[in-house]
Amino acid sequence: MVSDEHKRVLDPERDAGALKALTHPLRIQLLGMLRQDGPATASELAVRTGESSASTSYHLRVLAKYAFVAEAAHRDGRERRWQAVHSVTSWSNKAMEDSPASRDFVSLSRRRQIEHLEASLVRYEADVAEGRLGQEWVEPSGITDLMPRLTPESLSELWEVIDRKLEELAARDAEDPRAERVVFVAAGLPLAPREPDAEPDAKPGRGEPGRDEPGTAGSGTEGGSGS
Repeated sequence: MVSDEHKRVLDPERDAGALKALTHPLRIQLLGMLRQDGPATASELAVRTGESSASTSYHLRVLAKYAFVAEAAHRDGRERRWQAVHSVTSWSNKAMEDSPASRDFVSLSRRRQIEHLEASLVRYEADVAEGRLGQEWVEPSGITDLMPRLTPESLSELWEVIDRKLEELAARDAEDPRAERVVFVAAGLPLAPREPDAEPDAKPGRGEPGRDEPGTAGSGTEGGSGS
């Protein structure tokens, strides 16, 4: 669980401009990079994204207008450095259901999180193969896709348990030099039966073996009040 001071909670009515600003894919990418890798200049981000520095500079200014990023400490007086203001963007799923624009934002954000998971997997595999991560990270890393049968109350409770445990472990490891940034992406998406007579007692299935993949969600977003 991220403390309130490090979380930006968006309201679809009050923050309509901020929501619109985050629908641009490059802005989401830039915000995610600043959250994951720390402060950077527009030129540094341009190199990493393949965009021009004029483009990244413009989009950073838009993010700053809506208080997603702010100026960071400068290494010298030549170029402005930017940092993320919050580590997580969150919202209420129920509140976001009130308008097509806010529903579209949630859908876009979720798909961006999936893209971030794929990019993180590629980066993780390269980091292990090229020796940037030690072999001690191989065993606990992984992705799982369990399919339990849960009630809405149990799914909400699951999110709360995950949040509490993440907060506990992050606090415990905060000063440990062995700790690394871990991408933890979790999803709880109920699925209605395909057919009216679908087997109600079908056993939960699962995908490839492995452990839950620890994430900040690419742009550092929390998919609603519980995720």
